[in-house]
Amino acid sequence: MEEFWTILQLLSATLMLLFIAIVSLIFFQAYRRRFNNSHVEGQSVFEDPNSLNPVPCPSIYDPAEKYMSLIIPAFNEEQRLPSALEDTMKYLQQRSEKDKSFTYEVVIVDDGSKDGTKSVAFEFVKKYKIENVRLLLLGRNHGKGEAIRKGMLHSRGDLLLMLDADGATQVTDLEKLETQIRAVVEKKFHMDNAEAFNSRLGMADVPVAAFGSRAHLEEKALATRKWHRNFLMKGFHLVVLLAAGPGVRDTQCGFKMFTRAAAQKLFRNVRLKRWCFDVELVYLCKWFGIPMLEISVTWSEIPGSKVNILSIPNMLWELVLMSVGYRTGMWKIGV
Repeated sequence: MEEFWTILQLLSATLMLLFIAIVSLIFFQAYRRRFNNSHVEGQSVFEDPNSLNPVPCPSIYDPAEKYMSLIIPAFNEEQRLPSALEDTMKYLQQRSEKDKSFTYEVVIVDDGSKDGTKSVAFEFVKKYKIENVRLLLLGRNHGKGEAIRKGMLHSRGDLLLMLDADGATQVTDLEKLETQIRAVVEKKFHMDNAEAFNSRLGMADVPVAAFGSRAHLEEKALATRKWHRNFLMKGFHLVVLLAAGPGVRDTQCGFKMFTRAAAQKLFRNVRLKRWCFDVELVYLCKWFGIPMLEISVTWSEIPGSKVNILSIPNMLWELVLMSVGYRTGMWKIGV
């Protein structure tokens, strides 16, 4: 019996030491990342394959020059990027031909790809000119969150849309997000005259975030997924709820639109560089009081996703760091 209690005490002491070590590691990593919202080092120019002259990067804090910016993060997307870009450019060109006031840019952010992603992107820059399509090279892989942040901070649009390189969401659905943002801005300015609002006066100046959502597809997904994937998904949703609170059912859809004013506030503060930056955006929207709109979009599964079961531990780790960082005050929010 005495041996049993000795073993139990040793086990308890070991578990206590392990707990202290994990907590210490969490606080250390959260503290180490307190300045992660500082801009990563990288080129400050776009590369123009047509003229071979460098084009200085604009800043999100400069006055807008375009109506809409589309930011596409790409990591080893040589196979999926061409089709998505073709569909995107076709839509943008057709819309700009019908509406001369609709100006746009597509900012492709190559997040340290090892395949031919850079070459694919440059072909589109050559075809559509650097005024409309731009390529940012991060040099090494930082993560999807950092790639999007970099693109956002160097965009010129009144409205800024992030979308995935696989084309899983129909690009035409951006009009759904745009319409809902417009309604919020109209309400803000008390504009009853729709014709007056066509000038888009004030669109960029009101902080609003619109989140594309696949929540309406969840019931079908639950019926077709294997039980362990459903278990992981439900568990992740619970952790997200604890970390960021309620408000958005589908935080991870890669189709989100922000007004310029919202992007200025949010992306100067984002610290998470990989998969959970979306959750951090929700947290920051709540902190700033930025209206969040969740809008159903058309979405389809595209083979080749970079997210897999091995991504779950990293995502949970980032959520823990975010919770500790903000709740302890180690992560300061700049206004």
